[in-house]
Amino acid sequence: MTEYLYELRIPKDRIAVFIGKEGKIKKEIELETKTKIKVDSKEGDVFISGEDALGLYSCREVIRAVGRGFNPDIAKLLLKSDYCFELIDLKEWAGKSKDTLLRIKGRVIGAEGKSRRLIEELTEAHICVYGKTIGIIGLPESSSVAREAVEKLLKGSPHSGVYRFLEKKRREMKRARLMGEDLKTDKIS
Repeated sequence: MTEYLYELRIPKDRIAVFIGKEGKIKKEIELETKTKIKVDSKEGDVFISGEDALGLYSCREVIRAVGRGFNPDIAKLLLKSDYCFELIDLKEWAGKSKDTLLRIKGRVIGAEGKSRRLIEELTEAHICVYGKTIGIIGLPESSSVAREAVEKLLKGSPHSGVYRFLEKKRREMKRARLMGEDLKTDKIS
């Protein structure tokens, strides 16, 4: 069998979070993805090896998510096949200006985290603002709506308009879910 190898780098301040107390989180990820993970704590390099390409990919996505600020328990949602991870690079929106970067991060987070929390509640996706990125973890439709809302805020749309957009999308997703369930129960009877 062919053994695959991935190499990635995560911020040094996220290594301890990724490894976990007594290596617990790292071991859990290795077991669930059937991979072997080696970490260079000094440089922030992470090496993943294994024979299962899908397991390797899932492992890499979980490590990337932890590296971008997510709690490992939320990052492990990516081990489920129906969850996805999106990353928005704020350098594309802020250029080289530190002031602009802080301002647009502040727009997404909102006063006392209100904006981020509302996006998470209305989309059922998880959002993490860390460094020069915004990460989103959720089901594909939820992630897509959350990304659209975040991008609207980055473009400068008023918060109230973004919240209305989110509430409309939430109703549409609920309706689609209910209609899907009705179709399933109709077929049974």
